[in-house]
Amino acid sequence: MGKVLFLQGNEAIFEGALAAGGSFFAGYPITPSSEIAHAAAKRLPEVGGTYLQMEDELASMAAIVGASLAGAKAFTATSGPGFSLMQENLGLAIMAEVPCVIINIQRSGPSTGLATKPAQADFMQARWGTHGDHAIIALSPSTVQECFDLTIEAFNLSETYRTPVILLADETIGHLRERVVIPDQSEIRVVERSRPQSAPEDYLPYGHLRHPVASNCSNGSPVAPLAAFGSPYVFHTNGSMHDETGYPQSSPQKARQVIAHLHDKIEDNADRICRSAYYGTEAPDYLIVSFGTSCRSAREAAALLTEDGLSVGVLQLMTLWPFPESTLLRFAGQVKRVIVPEMNLGQMVREVQRVWPTKDQVISCARSDGLPIEPCEIADRIRGLS
Repeated sequence: MGKVLFLQGNEAIFEGALAAGGSFFAGYPITPSSEIAHAAAKRLPEVGGTYLQMEDELASMAAIVGASLAGAKAFTATSGPGFSLMQENLGLAIMAEVPCVIINIQRSGPSTGLATKPAQADFMQARWGTHGDHAIIALSPSTVQECFDLTIEAFNLSETYRTPVILLADETIGHLRERVVIPDQSEIRVVERSRPQSAPEDYLPYGHLRHPVASNCSNGSPVAPLAAFGSPYVFHTNGSMHDETGYPQSSPQKARQVIAHLHDKIEDNADRICRSAYYGTEAPDYLIVSFGTSCRSAREAAALLTEDGLSVGVLQLMTLWPFPESTLLRFAGQVKRVIVPEMNLGQMVREVQRVWPTKDQVISCARSDGLPIEPCEIADRIRGLS
């Protein structure tokens, strides 16, 4: 039958990780994500899982990569300063194609910034924080229910595409308390780790490089199954350019193939990966595009403007990366203006402008002072355009 709980966003994130099969957490407590570590420290040992408090976030990211390679569904939680420290080992996980989940409860920065205040300024860092050409998946909740649901989705996408996935929430959502429906475990879709069916001596950890749609892939995944360290399947993996065996290969042809695969396995499946929600009339004059906490304000602003007789819709992006271009373009040619409220100086608005056919139709509504954007700010911005 499931249950209904009154949870904090961070608590719901941990419950989602547990429901998805998360069994290994390594992290270093940092405001405003610490409640996730607290819950993991208490609950994981009770269900046979493992909690490790590491000396810093560099080690935390390294630990979850190792734990995932050993067969666990592994995750960590942090905020901006810790997320910065994780970037090198995040790149390792991308190159080695190691599934894991990184939760970033954003706070105001740069550096220590405002440690207890919200921001959405890690939007671009989630995409480009680690070096080199790569693709990434990043999800963002705007309600406590979505904290639970999207955490499960993060684990499922991580397993499907053999990639790290980022859950990019913010302090307001992390500390907000709301009603959450937690279904019975049998009703929750969980993607389990795909294991090789070949003989150990025939196993290729990156067999998809030999066959772009590998014959030994399961569940429609574009990647080969991942064996566990310590099993009879002995294989090599590190952060270097490699061939299908996992051993270093430095030829330009192989480098081109690997980089293209890391990009294409995500970007070519963007329509399968991307999730969004739309609130409003079928063909609005004004479209508000937002995510996270700002989307809550956007929906209230739309309600105020509807009372004024304006036609306003709200497009909530739950998937930030890959950027949902086709979702956005469904509204092209219909709306007069696109307004992008976000708690930074204008990061997502640049992506919307890149995609939108007429760049000057896209208007920023930015705030970067540690306070959420208020509905009246968005409403006044649109009234000034009408």
